[in-house]
Amino acid sequence: MIKVLIVEDSPVMQELLAYTLNSDPIFNIAGIAANGEEAIEMVMEKRPDVIAMDYYLPKLDGRQTTRKIMETKPTPIVIVTDSITEKDEAITFSLIEAGALAIVKKPHSINHPEYKNDAHVLIQTLKLMSEVKVVRRSSIISKKKATNKTIIEKPTTAESEIKIVAIGASIGGTLVLQKIILGLPGKLPVPVLIVQHISPGFVNGLMGWLANTTNFPIHIASQGEFPLPGHIYIAPDGFHMGVENGPLIVLSNHAPENGLRPSVAFLFRTVADIYGSGAVGILLTGMGRDGADELKLMKDNGAITIAQSEESSVVFGMSGEAIKLNAATLILSPEEISAALGTLTEKMNNVSL
Repeated sequence: MIKVLIVEDSPVMQELLAYTLNSDPIFNIAGIAANGEEAIEMVMEKRPDVIAMDYYLPKLDGRQTTRKIMETKPTPIVIVTDSITEKDEAITFSLIEAGALAIVKKPHSINHPEYKNDAHVLIQTLKLMSEVKVVRRSSIISKKKATNKTIIEKPTTAESEIKIVAIGASIGGTLVLQKIILGLPGKLPVPVLIVQHISPGFVNGLMGWLANTTNFPIHIASQGEFPLPGHIYIAPDGFHMGVENGPLIVLSNHAPENGLRPSVAFLFRTVADIYGSGAVGILLTGMGRDGADELKLMKDNGAITIAQSEESSVVFGMSGEAIKLNAATLILSPEEISAALGTLTEKMNNVSL
């Protein structure tokens, strides 16, 4: 049984969430809290396996509640909210900064044609998140200081100029992406392409949050777009993102890979094919193995490949699988990844773009 705590102030939504979760016998509703203070008390008393929480809450808001839970009784938290508007994106992703793991939509009413899909996504997300072993917030991301000396001592074999960076991430990845981007040199001379597994409807919010909290131009990728140096491109909802000769960004609605669309596998495979040794591939925290085999392909094609270290990962799944395959040239923390990218592209900064 998976014990779930529902944190929601609307009685109607409380009832709908309880009805939805009770439809799967694996769930046991440990309690329903109507505000942040009740949520903190129930976490200590009921010890749920996972929390489904809205971000607008009385008394203590979602961010304060999340931070307090992660400081006192770390528990997987899933944000259950409506689709993010521009006004809401900073609020919602501030909960990710505070320690929440994932974001999903609130289900529509039972008679709505989208209810079954909404319910499926909510149920599967809570099941997956309940398995994540979270730690106290201060320990989630390694605070190990990165230096260029640390990076230079690592062996690299790439002989050609770096032309592109490809990054794949899943659970816990949004905060790691923010940390990596914040640590990048101001004049990054190559484009960065990112596949982040996130629930449908939230990728625009992710793009806006990263754009507002970092100093880089960040875009949702478009078909046929030429990726510009110093710009960051995120795969859109429902499409694989890769590259083709040009080089140009290509979007595809081909079948999901590893059960996912967009998949990291598609991005890494196309980058390996088009750029070969002129690429850097980075696989971050996340459940499953999406991108692990393709990171090995990138390495075999001469690229520099990086896997996030276990101690800095929320979920040591995707990067861990890559490490098992000997797919990673380097195994680094987020801070070290930023420093590595600065070192690898340093020579290019002296060239007029």
